[in-house]
Amino acid sequence: MTMRPSLRDEMLAAVPKLRAFAISISGNVDRADDLVQETLLRAMANINLFQPGTNMVAWLFTILRNLFRSEYRKRRREVEDADGSYANSLKSQPEQESRVEFEEFRNALAKLPPDQREALILVGASGFSYEEAASICECAVGTIKSRVNRARNRLCELLKIESAEDFGPDHATRAILTTGGQN
Repeated sequence: MTMRPSLRDEMLAAVPKLRAFAISISGNVDRADDLVQETLLRAMANINLFQPGTNMVAWLFTILRNLFRSEYRKRRREVEDADGSYANSLKSQPEQESRVEFEEFRNALAKLPPDQREALILVGASGFSYEEAASICECAVGTIKSRVNRARNRLCELLKIESAEDFGPDHATRAILTTGGQN
């Protein structure tokens, strides 16, 4: 079956979002790229199942998510550097504060239960509505809202965020900026 150019263009436009989602759920760039490639191959092979007029990106995300979960079930018994000590020995420590903060965020995100992390990434980072995320995850909208809320609250706990002032510059930098602005 020949694919219409408009469908191909929609698929290609979704690749950056698919890749970001795949990286966030797999935690590995190479594995994420493989997941995206396999997602696109499956989508092309089953393009006749796509209903024109529906959300192509959501359809692709659903394929990717199902593919990841299938692979996860297969690999569940494998043990690869369970404590991360080997992986940590291969990377250098971040030199800039923003890298340290990002690493802290990434570690906190990894501590969330998979369903909460997935919901938060779909709604918060990928820009899907609660309804679209619920469709992708094959659950109720209220379930997605609950998962996102619990994920955000848990991230705040893990990152020790108590208020909006905890974002942005630290207290010393904020004081310098405030003093500098008054002169």
